Amino acid sequence: MFSRTGPAAIKPNLDNTIALCEFLDNPQQKFSTIHVAGTNGKGSVSHMLASIFQEQGFKTGLYTSPHLKDFRERIRINGSMIDQESVVNFTESIMTFIEEKQPSFFEVTVGMAFHYFAAHQVDIAIIETGLGGRLDSTNVIDPEISVITNIGFDHMSLLGNTLEAIAAEKAGIIKKGKPVVVGKTQLETEFVFKKKAIENNAEILFADQEYTVNNINHDINLSFNIRGKNHKIRSVISPLNSLYQVDNIRTVIATIDHLKNQSFKISDSSILNGIMNTVKNTGLRGRWEKIGDQPTIIMDVGHNPDGIREILRQLSYSTFQGLHIIIGLSKDKDFEEILTMLPKDASYAFTQANIPRALEAETLMIEANKNGLSGRAFGNVNDALDYTKSIAGKDDLILICGSLFIIGELNF
Repeated sequence: MFSRTGPAAIKPNLDNTIALCEFLDNPQQKFSTIHVAGTNGKGSVSHMLASIFQEQGFKTGLYTSPHLKDFRERIRINGSMIDQESVVNFTESIMTFIEEKQPSFFEVTVGMAFHYFAAHQVDIAIIETGLGGRLDSTNVIDPEISVITNIGFDHMSLLGNTLEAIAAEKAGIIKKGKPVVVGKTQLETEFVFKKKAIENNAEILFADQEYTVNNINHDINLSFNIRGKNHKIRSVISPLNSLYQVDNIRTVIATIDHLKNQSFKISDSSILNGIMNTVKNTGLRGRWEKIGDQPTIIMDVGHNPDGIREILRQLSYSTFQGLHIIIGLSKDKDFEEILTMLPKDASYAFTQANIPRALEAETLMIEANKNGLSGRAFGNVNDALDYTKSIAGKDDLILICGSLFIIGELNF
């Protein structure tokens, strides 16, 4: 399992996934799909897209990874998790295949999702890549449209050490004759996507070139006006009130608008209601989510330099007396860069997830001390939170971040 052990768990080709899909009579060909990749934001974008289709009345599958609390979070239809019986029955039904081919945990999970969506005759499924794109197990679908949110430094040992190399891996989800929406124009990667799109005769658009936003407010809900090249202005409201969601929502609207011109009828009210009701419709958690008052407690799954940078930008607009940061990181993240970014005037609790891949809390504390960050180490995030709440004032802010697995182990 990559989630637990890291790169050693990866199977670097699509052979097993293709074989499993054939064993299952190619369920991925029996429903429409949207494929979503990117370094950050792909989970939020996937959930928002699913919510919009649900609002329009489509029976909507959603495949995401990893999960926070329950494995079944990865596979949903209209927001409801796959039932335990289906998980057990599917696994038992492919045991001979598992014993013969030795597929990875992720490959089996992808097959399970496709089988479940086909069996329940979904109209469309939003499929989030696990890692990269070109060799990701999900990359056996032929989507209506591909979406790439942005490119940043993450999983470099598997995807490459430059933004261009990482972009080339993500661009692997672009399919022949199928459009692609790229959320963010970046000097280092724009040409990579354009080249791949030309090779595949795929129409490409960059959401931030097609849509402008203004009047941004994020006091309670996030709200702003968005205007496309057709001069149509929409007023967007989202309970996901972090500023980084502006880019994600723009990407979502660009994707839906393009599909509206193709094969799906989706009303403006479904778009706006879908964005507004994402959390309720799909169960999205952990995106600048407030889980406590007096002191304010925020949890966010940001876990790489770009993700932490966005968290810190949101912090700069937040009002609080004292700042406390609970952080745990994985060994394969660029923890040295992350530590240089963190504010030195905060108090820290360094912690770790209960997985082999986690960076030990004591090691993290020692490395943080070298960067002028001081605090205590805790082997469990809930102990870290209990301690931090005991020293925090009612007007303080406690931020928990650095690893999705840390958030998953929180008692919330």
